[in-house]
Amino acid sequence: MDTLLVSLLNGIIYGLVLFMVSAGLTLIFGMMGVLNFAHASFYMLGAYFAFALQGVLGFWGALALSPLLVGLVGTVVERFFLRRVHRYGHAHELLLTFGLSFIIAELVKLFFGNFPVNYRIPASLDFAAFQLGSSDYPAYRLLMGGVAVAMFVLIYLLLTRTRVGIVVRSAIYRPRMAEALGHNVPLVFMGVFGVGAGLAGLAGAVAGAFYTTNPNMALELGVMVFVVVVVGGLGSLEGAMLASLLIGLITSLAVAVDATLADALALVGARAWAEGIGGLFTLKVSSLAATLPFALMLLILLVRPSGLLGEKA
Repeated sequence: MDTLLVSLLNGIIYGLVLFMVSAGLTLIFGMMGVLNFAHASFYMLGAYFAFALQGVLGFWGALALSPLLVGLVGTVVERFFLRRVHRYGHAHELLLTFGLSFIIAELVKLFFGNFPVNYRIPASLDFAAFQLGSSDYPAYRLLMGGVAVAMFVLIYLLLTRTRVGIVVRSAIYRPRMAEALGHNVPLVFMGVFGVGAGLAGLAGAVAGAFYTTNPNMALELGVMVFVVVVVGGLGSLEGAMLASLLIGLITSLAVAVDATLADALALVGARAWAEGIGGLFTLKVSSLAATLPFALMLLILLVRPSGLLGEKA
């Protein structure tokens, strides 16, 4: 039972970390229609900026400033690069952001080296929140989850309960009307892209201290972020949260399962037949944990192409 509870908690926290990264991508696509292939690179920049600033500003100062710096990088990318190719369509945007992801990765290697850096949780936060059986559960995991929940609430309230949210939504759905009312639509788009990049930077600054901060972290998480956005529904913030939690739980629970299809077929007396065939029948569920989110994405695309909470076309 203790192992199950730990797996559930780990799955929820991992899902919330996925949401922190995917929230910015969901916001950018939902508001601008830009599928940013370099979004996970902003997540990596957040971790590296926090590492670089930690020695000067301390952990909390680095945690506050690094998302702002990543957001500034995002606004520069939108103003001087994406805006120039936006009129040519999604293919040019994808190619631009795809190339940008490689440039950011190489710059990180140039300045910080091609190896993990020593970005760690400060001693003041490195303690157990509670104990489950013989295992101590880190308090910092709960901090990551709390930041993700707070992020979701603030973004939702900002978009649905404030004048800023009204201006942003009007700039998306009725840009000419918004311009006629005196709003600077390109400036709104630049701000949305910068905020989305900053959210990814915040995720990197928070999660990079717990997980490994290395030049491959964008590649490791980037594909999963796109899975989250597709499963939840392109542009749906609530869908991104639901998909993140679902994928986090599936991955975490699957890692702890050592059963195989042969074990299941043993219930009908077909274990020997399944083991004789081998292959998929003898693979443990834990060894397939990393592929299950992609299987879920394929299933969602077949059953509901718009995603769990996406709007139907």
